[in-house]
Formats: sequence, C-alpha cells, structure tokens
Amino acid sequence: MTSDPLLLTGDLDDATARLLHVVGAFDAADVAADSLLPGWTRGHVLTHLARNADAFVNLLTSARTGESIPMYASAATRATDIEAGAARPPAALLSDLRRSAERFTEAVAAMPVAAWAATVETRRGPWPAASLVWGRLREVEVHHVDLAAGYRPGDWSEAFAQRLLHEVAGGLADRADAPAMLLRFDGSAHELVVGDPTDAPTVAGPAAELAAWLIGRSAGEALTVTPDGTLPTPPEWI
Repeated sequence: MTSDPLLLTGDLDDATARLLHVVGAFDAADVAADSLLPGWTRGHVLTHLARNADAFVNLLTSARTGESIPMYASAATRATDIEAGAARPPAALLSDLRRSAERFTEAVAAMPVAAWAATVETRRGPWPAASLVWGRLREVEVHHVDLAAGYRPGDWSEAFAQRLLHEVAGGLADRADAPAMLLRFDGSAHELVVGDPTDAPTVAGPAAELAAWLIGRSAGEALTVTPDGTLPTPPEWI
C-alpha cells in the first residue's frame, strides 16, 4: 500500500469520474431520496462530498503555505452548509461536486514535494499531509456506496478494499470498545488482530466485505465466523 499521495491520484480521478457519471443521471426525485446514512438524503451526501473536497483544499493549502487553516470554519458551519445545500436541484449539486473536485485536483498539483511532509489539523486530530489524497479517495468511494444507487463495496478495487481494511482494523486495535477478533481476508496468509487474540473469533471473507462491515456499510452476510457463532459488533466508525 503506497504512501506516495501522487500514486493515488489516478485512482481518485477514476473514482470521481464514476461518481459524477452516476450523479449526472439523477433527477429531482433521485436527489431527494434517502441515502444509506440515517437522516440524510442523497442531496445531503453530495453536498457533504463537495464541502469535504473544499475542506481538504484548506488542508493542502495549509501544508503548502505553513498557515494554520482549519479544515472547516466550525462543526456548526459544516452542518449548516450541508443542510443548506441538500435540497438544491440536481444540476446544481452535480456542478458543485464537479467544481469542488477540480479545486482539489488543482490544490494537489500545486503542492511542492516538501509540503507533503507537513502535518495538518483535521476534525479528528493531526494528519500527515501525505495522507490527504487517500483521505479524499476514501470519502468518494465510501459515500458513493452511501448514495444507494447501485454502487456497492464489492465494486471497490481490491487495493482500495485492503487499504481501507488495514486502516480501520488498525484504528480499532487500541479501542477499548472494540471486541477482540482476528480478521482474515481472502487470499491473505496472515490475520489482522483487534484486541486480545486469546480465544478471539476469526472473521473471514473478502477484504471489501470485511471493511464494509467494520465501517457499518454491511451487516456482514458474506462473512464467516470461526468458531461458529454470531459476528462481533464493531464500534461506530468515524
């Protein structure tokens, strides 16, 4: 799994193109329909994705200039902007999504090599600037699923699914509210360990299905548990 952000830009371009193609076919009823996220319509998800791109531009600018620029002006502003934009017509939502993605691409292109080593302050703490392209790719791929428009975790590339699985499992490793478990994805000779592995069940299946289950985008129907039993209950993801 590469740590070079520029090696992920092609994947992000492809993911964004897939998303824009789907959204380009939405009509007013489509954008007003419920997403997979409780309380959010598809319009909410699309507005969030656009504002998230701008938030990542803020972080890239901070890394490039050395200025302290917040990801969002405030949590309240973030929520207000999403709510205010959710009911816009399909064409406005699509244009906003496309233009914000273009701004992100331009901000990545403007980054000097040295700036990728900077640390930026996200809503959930400090992040290396080199992780921002991955962060945006993750947002696009996961929220594309949340649109409930035919794109599913099984459509993720194997590379994306494995990287997401490793990231989420790593984040759970030291969480007191995470159940102990061993995660084994298809084709892997090793297990990802969450908590105390002693007597922990092994949950196995495709990397995409494991990742989707851990982040609450799947009930885990495609997964198996050894020894036989019910699936553990992962804590809420970010």
